[in-house]
Amino acid sequence: MNAIARMETTDRMSKIVIHQDTVYLCGQVADNGEAPIGPQTENMLAKVERLLQQAGSGKEHMLSATIYLRDMKDFAGMNAVWDQWVPQGHAPVRACVEARMARPDLLVEVSIVAARKT
Repeated sequence: MNAIARMETTDRMSKIVIHQDTVYLCGQVADNGEAPIGPQTENMLAKVERLLQQAGSGKEHMLSATIYLRDMKDFAGMNAVWDQWVPQGHAPVRACVEARMARPDLLVEVSIVAARKT
């Protein structure tokens, strides 16, 4: 039987769930929703990187990313930051969709699945 580890857990959710050697992150958003798409994306990805490290992983171990944009007009701006952040040769499978956000000031959210470092 394989244990499931949960980190930064509240009654509603965990920020990190680890099962075997797979890390699941809850959706991450920027701290400052009033910033434009570039700074929101940078802040969100910094949070992803911190959580991956906390879980024993890293951005070079990402398997899958699902990106939610409030408006697809921000696709190029988000990608400009994303493309610089993802290590060359380590791009995960990815989907990007337009979606309503939990707060109207948020422009982008990402959910990540990654492998743990071995």
